[in-house]
Amino acid sequence: MRSGTGIPLPASYQLYMESEIKSGISQAFKALFDHELAVADIGLQPTKKEFEGSHTFVTFPYGRVTGKNPMETAELIGDYLKSEAKVISDYNVVKGFLNLTVGDKAWIEVLKEAFKAEHFGHAVPTGKEVMVEYSSPNTNKPLHLGHLRNNFLGWSVASILEANGYASHRVQIINDRGIHICKSMIAWLKFGNGETPSSMSEKGDKLVGRYYVRFDQEYKKQIVELVESGLDKEKAEKEAPILQEAQELLLKWENKDPEIYALWQKMNGWVYEGFDATYEQMGVNFDKLYYESDTFLLGKDEVLKGVEQGIFFKKLDGSVWVDLSEDGLDEKLLLRADGTSVYMTQDIGTAILRFRDFPKINQQIYTVGNEQEYHFRVLFLILAKLGYQWAKECYHLSYGMVDLPTGKMKSREGTVVDADDLMAEMIQTAADHTTELGKIEGFTTEQADELHEMIGLGALKYFLLKVDPKKRMMFNPAESIEFHGTTGPFIQYTHARIAAILRRARELGYEYESLGFDQVNELHPSEQSVVAAIADYPSKVKMAGKEYSPSIIAQYAYDLAKEYNKFYQEINIFNEEDDVKLKTRLALSDTAAKTIKLAMGLLGIKVPQRM
Repeated sequence: MRSGTGIPLPASYQLYMESEIKSGISQAFKALFDHELAVADIGLQPTKKEFEGSHTFVTFPYGRVTGKNPMETAELIGDYLKSEAKVISDYNVVKGFLNLTVGDKAWIEVLKEAFKAEHFGHAVPTGKEVMVEYSSPNTNKPLHLGHLRNNFLGWSVASILEANGYASHRVQIINDRGIHICKSMIAWLKFGNGETPSSMSEKGDKLVGRYYVRFDQEYKKQIVELVESGLDKEKAEKEAPILQEAQELLLKWENKDPEIYALWQKMNGWVYEGFDATYEQMGVNFDKLYYESDTFLLGKDEVLKGVEQGIFFKKLDGSVWVDLSEDGLDEKLLLRADGTSVYMTQDIGTAILRFRDFPKINQQIYTVGNEQEYHFRVLFLILAKLGYQWAKECYHLSYGMVDLPTGKMKSREGTVVDADDLMAEMIQTAADHTTELGKIEGFTTEQADELHEMIGLGALKYFLLKVDPKKRMMFNPAESIEFHGTTGPFIQYTHARIAAILRRARELGYEYESLGFDQVNELHPSEQSVVAAIADYPSKVKMAGKEYSPSIIAQYAYDLAKEYNKFYQEINIFNEEDDVKLKTRLALSDTAAKTIKLAMGLLGIKVPQRM
C-alpha cells in the first residue's frame, strides 16, 4: 500500500492504520448522516498507483444513507477525516472513490514507539517452546561449507522464533557411531602408525577425516583388484576386504568390545575438540547434545516393540521392516539381519528421548538438507504409527545444497571446502579489502583484527542466509565481501556510518534522547521512507518465524540500510538550523541503527561501531 509520496505502508501497521481510518469513517457517518455504520462493515482497498493516497473507500453503495451522489458523499467524509482522524493528512476524490493519505503524525507516532522500545518488533514470551536441531555432523570428518549453511540456518531460525516469543532449545544429534566412523577407525588402525592430533599438530577432526579419505582410496583400489581377478563389480564392492573389516568393527562396537570401544572413544574425542573450535569461530552454540550411541538402543527397543504390536514385521533373514504402501511409500528397513541399527532406528530413539526430556515443546524442527526429505517423511509416519501424538509437531526444515564454481563437494574423495579454511579465507579477504579501501585508518592491530573477523564472517553468514532456504545456491566468496549490493558488509558499513553520526552528535552536545515527539510536526519524504522501513520490522520478524526463513530478515536489513543511505545522501543532518528537526533526524538515525543491529543479530551477524 502507498501513501501520497509513494511510501509502502508496513504490514505490521496496516491493521493500526486501517482500524483508525475505519473508526473515523464510522464516526463520519454518525456525525454527517446520523447513521450507524459498524466498523466491521466498512471495506477499504489499496489506492490505485495512478492516484495519491494509500487507502480507498468506495462510496457508491451508500447513496440511500447519505442522500448525496457518490462524489459529494466522498468529499464530505474526506473533509471530516482530514479534520478529525489523526492518521489522515489529505484526501482526493475520483468519482465515488475516496483516496486517503496517511499523514506525518501517524509516522511520527511509529518513530516514537520504535525509538523508545528496547527490542522493537520482538514479541513478549508466549510460554511456547520449540526445539531446533542443526549441525548434526558425523564424527568421521571435519565440518564443511554445507555444515556452515546448516548451522547458520538452524541458529538463525531459533533466534527468529525467540523474537516471536518462543523459548528455544538448540540441539544437535552427533552421529558418533555407524559404518562411517568404523571406516575411519579401520584406516587409522591399518595406516595410522599411532598418529595423534598433538603429534601431527593437526585438529582432531581433520586427522580423522584424512583417514576417512584414506579408507575410500584403499577401498576403490581393492575393488579394482577384485574385478581384475574375475569378480563382477557389484560383488567386488561388497567383498572388498577393508569394507568387511569395517563391518566387523561395527558389530564388535555394538557388542561393546573393550578394545574397539576405547579406540572409538579416543578418535571421537579428537573430533569433538576440533568441532568445538569450529563452532566457537562460527558463533553458534547448543543447549543440549544428543549422541546416536545413546539413542540407537532406545530406537531398537521401540522397533522390537513395534514388531510385537504388529506395526513392523520381520523378514526370513531376521531383518525388521515397516510397510508404508498404504501411505503411498514402500517398505523401509529398520534393523539389519545381523541386528545392527540404521539411521532411521536412531532417529526414532532420538525423537522419543527429546520429547521425554522436554515434554512442553510445541514443535521439533530438524534442519537437514533436502536430500533427506523422504527420510523425514518416513520418520514422522513411523512415529505416528507408534502412537506418538506429537509426531505431527515434527517439522523438517529442508534446505538446498551449496555449490561452488568448482562443482559439487564429495567428503570421501577429500574435495570438500573445509569450514575452518573457508572462514579463515573470508577473514583474510576482509582484511585485504578493508586495507585496500582505507577503512581501518587509526585502528590498533587488535581493533583491525576484530573488524576483519566481523566483516569476513558477516559476509559469509549473510550470503548463505540471504537465499531462500529451500533453494540450492552458489556460494561466491568474492561477491559476498563487497561493500555495495545485497551483502553483509554493505549493511555493516551503514551501521558504522550511523554510529559515526551519533558520535559526532554527542561531541557537539546534541541530546536527542530527550526529544519530545509532540514537538515534531512534519517529516521530510526521505525521513518518512526510513520510518516506514523501520516500522516494517515487526511484520518481517513475524513472517520469518512463520516461514522459518532468515532470508526475509536478510532482505529486510538490506532494504532498511538502503533507505537510510538514500536519506543520508539527501539530507545533511548537521546543517539543519531547526533544533527539533535536527534531533528528530538523530533519533531517526539511532532507531535505524538499533533496528539494523536487531535484524542482523537474528542472523548471527555483528555490526561494527567503526569502519
